[in-house]
Amino acid sequence: LAGNGNGDIGQLEYRISRLEGVLLLNKMITESGGKIFATSGKTADFNGTVEKCKEAGGSIAIPRNPGENDAILYFVKYFNTYAYLGIKQSLIPGKFQPLNSAWLSYTNWYPNEPSGGGEE
Repeated sequence: LAGNGNGDIGQLEYRISRLEGVLLLNKMITESGGKIFATSGKTADFNGTVEKCKEAGGSIAIPRNPGENDAILYFVKYFNTYAYLGIKQSLIPGKFQPLNSAWLSYTNWYPNEPSGGGEE
């Protein structure tokens, strides 16, 4: 950021606030617990989704509590589609783990899920 006064910071904060407002109106971002959840609204495969999240400076979502789960569900409902999560099947059959660690701290599966049938 180039500049030499607090006016530059104030203008930057104003521009960020306006951008956030536009993204909120267009249903492209939502927030939970101080975290921003965002989508481009475009369809991609799992690996493409992981890569796009990294390019944007974030990571694929892993819900860690009911509020974060609801933030992801917001996009699922709005776009009427499924969402990829940063979770993979572990070496133990029927168990899953985050892409970046060994265990899940939060789950909210339907009974008898996950089954891979899209109703998790």
